[in-house]
Amino acid sequence: MPTQKSPSRFYDPLTIGAPQPLRQLPVRLERMIHFIPPHIDKIKAKIPNLIGQVDVLLGNLEDAIPADAKEAARKGFIEIAQSHQFGATSLWTRINSLKSPWALDDVSEIVAAAGNALDVIMLPMVEGPWDIHYLDQLLAQLEARHDIAKPILIHAILETAEGVKNVEAIAAASPRMHGMSLGPADLAASRGMKTTRVGGGHPFYGVLTDAPQNGERQFVQQDLWHYTIGRMVDACVSYGLKPFYGPFGDFADADACEAQFRNAFLQGCVGAWSLHPSQIEIARRVFSPEAQEIEFAERILEAMPDGTGAVMIDGKMQDDATWKQAKVIVDLANLVREKDG
Repeated sequence: MPTQKSPSRFYDPLTIGAPQPLRQLPVRLERMIHFIPPHIDKIKAKIPNLIGQVDVLLGNLEDAIPADAKEAARKGFIEIAQSHQFGATSLWTRINSLKSPWALDDVSEIVAAAGNALDVIMLPMVEGPWDIHYLDQLLAQLEARHDIAKPILIHAILETAEGVKNVEAIAAASPRMHGMSLGPADLAASRGMKTTRVGGGHPFYGVLTDAPQNGERQFVQQDLWHYTIGRMVDACVSYGLKPFYGPFGDFADADACEAQFRNAFLQGCVGAWSLHPSQIEIARRVFSPEAQEIEFAERILEAMPDGTGAVMIDGKMQDDATWKQAKVIVDLANLVREKDG
């Protein structure tokens, strides 16, 4: 039996009165998804300054929020959403797992009180398209009830072995899908991996160089998450979604954080989580378009003003496909200029 809607109905709203699903994600800066605990007053006082610093501000309701603070975190996020103008900065929330007793109230209360301010719901512990289908239908019903003007998107976290196994079906589950993030800590536990690190490498995971005739063999540390990131990127790009590196837990090791973010960037990720203010600038630096890349993209647009035909630039053929790539880069560069000055 088919597990997906037929193509002719894929973009139909799931509830009468719900907003029309998007056919293409908007071009937005999302270099860092900055997590905050919304129930802490000291953090809430910093929100006006943070809005100007980050691309995505995420109110965290799940991990790192104690059980006795879940409702306070939800109320704190609603207060933040209602009290500020976010401009070019996206507003997200990570709700609790669908298996938790808090998830339903997270969604229903936040959409009712702040649905028009909310851009994306990050959904943890996604294991298959069924999780997306449930939240998709629920959001459509709530959007229709509360007159939400634009669809709230869904961002899935890959943090179980079953979720990684079903990554393509998750990506294809709904036009509401925004993208995915690697969740290394829970994924390591799900797989039975022998590490307690949150992201990054491990000193025991590597390869030995060939044995030399004289001297010692060198041990080269490898990336535990290379395979998973590759699968996630392929699934996201295939369906027009955005892949993200998740958390890097060692706040004191800025060099290792930057190396891990850059590896993810080179593999195709468009951004990463920042769990500490020190990681904001690292993500901004790593995931911004390079100056040479912007210059070349601008040359493509200048040579093909209407985006049709083919031209040669520096011995390389450019056509309508590369024009689209160049347009995305230039649009992002303009957003970087506007955001960063």
